[in-house]
Amino acid sequence: MKRTRVKDARRATKAAPSRTRRPASREKARGRVTPLSQRLEVPSRATPQDLFALAMRWWDEGERFDIGRMAQELGVSRATVFRWAGTRELLYGEVLSFRFEAALTAARSEFKEEGAAHVAEVTQRLIHLIVADAPLRRFIQQDSEYAMRVLMSKSSRVEERCAASIRRALEEGVRERRLRPAMSLDALSNVIVRVGQFFLYRDALTGDPPDVQAAITATLILLTAEEGDARWKKR
Repeated sequence: MKRTRVKDARRATKAAPSRTRRPASREKARGRVTPLSQRLEVPSRATPQDLFALAMRWWDEGERFDIGRMAQELGVSRATVFRWAGTRELLYGEVLSFRFEAALTAARSEFKEEGAAHVAEVTQRLIHLIVADAPLRRFIQQDSEYAMRVLMSKSSRVEERCAASIRRALEEGVRERRLRPAMSLDALSNVIVRVGQFFLYRDALTGDPPDVQAAITATLILLTAEEGDARWKKR
């Protein structure tokens, strides 16, 4: 009888699962990889914003844009960078347009004068900021022909976007009655950009040094020429 009880007890012990041991199904569930855990383990992929930040950093450091090296640093393919940026010229254009807009905003925020005094101060400050932009001067000196293509051609759209930024500033001046331009805002903004390019990029265009004072004077003449002035009427 005792032997039978011992055997039964041993059988029961073998049949009953241990309380300290997890079932196999739970162990598998704990070790299973979920979609979220997979994403958390893989480093985040770069974005177009990362490309723009990299381009801004390279611009400040005087590094020429190289799509292959940029793709390698971002951990993406060249095709991805081209899909984001379009072309190398367009990428330069994005950086230059952004910096021009920032310079214009900074110049406008520094002065609180009204009327012609405000226009004069903002104009002079903006032109001085452009001339003092070391990365821009370096870019022009490294390859003036390519720089002019980026700055002035339709393919990069820098000129178009700079004119649009100036037009928005002119619109505000008209609303606040600081300006009464003698020509349409579209024409005026484009002429201001062209005049500025001629005097500020003369070293690349004609071989002469930039003429800051001439750029300021010419721009002020354009901005202070008022509608209704007899001097600007058709004869």
